[in-house]
Parts: sequence; C-alpha cells; structure tokens
Amino acid sequence: MRKPLLFVALAVAFACKDKPKENKEETEDEIIEVVEETTSEWTTLFDGTSFDGWHMYNGGEVTEPWTLEDGAMVLYPPEERPEGANYNLVTDEEFTDFVLTMDWKIAEGGNSGFFWGVKEDEKYGQPYVTGPEIQVLDDERHPDAQNGEDRLAGALYDIIPPSEDVVKPAGEWNSVELMINHKTNEGHVVLNGTKIVEFPVQGPEWEALVANSKFADWEDFAAFKTGKIGLQDHGNEVAFRNIKIKEL
Repeated sequence: MRKPLLFVALAVAFACKDKPKENKEETEDEIIEVVEETTSEWTTLFDGTSFDGWHMYNGGEVTEPWTLEDGAMVLYPPEERPEGANYNLVTDEEFTDFVLTMDWKIAEGGNSGFFWGVKEDEKYGQPYVTGPEIQVLDDERHPDAQNGEDRLAGALYDIIPPSEDVVKPAGEWNSVELMINHKTNEGHVVLNGTKIVEFPVQGPEWEALVANSKFADWEDFAAFKTGKIGLQDHGNEVAFRNIKIKEL
C-alpha cells in the first residue's frame, strides 16, 4: 500500500533532522524526490514521438493515414479508402477506473471522438459498438451539431449534452479530462477547465440513459467495465496530443 504523502515527507524530514546545516539543501532535495516518486501516478499513453502503446482497431501497428507532427498524432484520412477499412486507434492496454487527459484539435467541418470500454473482436467492426464516446466536433460547421445538443463537442455522445459551450473553434487545441470511476459510480467530462458533463457509469440510472439513446438495442454497448481507450476515424482530419491516464 502506498504511504500517505505527508507521512512519507515528514519521515524523511525527521530522519534528516540531526544532519549538519550544510546538508540542508541535500535534505530538501531528498524530500522533493520522495514527493515526486509518491505522486507519480500518471502514465503517458502518447508522448508525441511514437505510436508505442497503440495499434489499429482489430489490426496491427499504426501506419498511414496516421502520422506524427509537432508532438501530435494526426489523422489524414484518404479521400478513397478500401471497402470496410477503418483507421480507428486503440490502446494496447485495458483500463477500468481512471482519469484520462488529452488535447484534441479538429479540422474545419470535422467530426471525431474518443472512447472508453472498447473491446476488440472481429464481430465488432468499430470501437463505438462497445465503447461510449466523448464527442470531438466542429460545432460551427459539422451538420451533426444540428441533430441535438448531445451531439456537440464534449458531449457524452447521444446521451448527455454539455452544460456549457466552452469548446474552442476548429483548428485550435482543446484540453479535455474524462473520469470513469465504477467504485463511486461517477463519470465526468471537463473541457478547457470547465466541468460540462456528469453521469453515472453503471446501475439503473445509467441503463435508463442508454435506453433513451440510439444505443438502446445495441447488445454489447457499454457492456464492459474494463476495456481499451479508442480514438475515432470518422473520415475527417483530427489531431491528438498529451495523452495521459491515471488509474483510480
């Protein structure tokens, strides 16, 4: 079990209490090192330099039309693609309870999203068959924005709309946080520093929300507490960067 932060820091401080004053800087450095080690709970899922830890959904290593540019992963979908081809990405690892943070940028008129609880299987052609989606959208230009507020950027797609309009325009970076916690039955979305969506993640209230959405008859939608994080290929240019996760 990880020791409480304050306890560890104080333990180091008292252990060094009798050291000569000339070692004060060394003692402070030791405390800082302990604090940094104790609070190092975030895992980098994308560091801007490689696609390590990611692969194509139901496929292999990440290749074109994804590319790396200026510390971001960018999708340039082809104008023509083979029938049935998709370029969705998923993490190699699965997660259950977590806080996920990232930046996203959508092209003008673009549509994309990211998922949690994704399962890979040949019977599932797309991540959205199993994974709920947080919407990534150009609200000003994409027609899906006219199909209901639960389709706007930051929404829990087709389930809960954002409470405030805090999205930045197409071509600008947006910062988002997604929390999923089955232990407390809580989920939320924070977009550009403002909490805009809150929801239960299981139980009767969650089931009622799904039953009132387009996913009502989807047998395996949101069926898995543990699953992969996914990034959507919706046929439009989109970029993601600074992807980190902290398991709860």
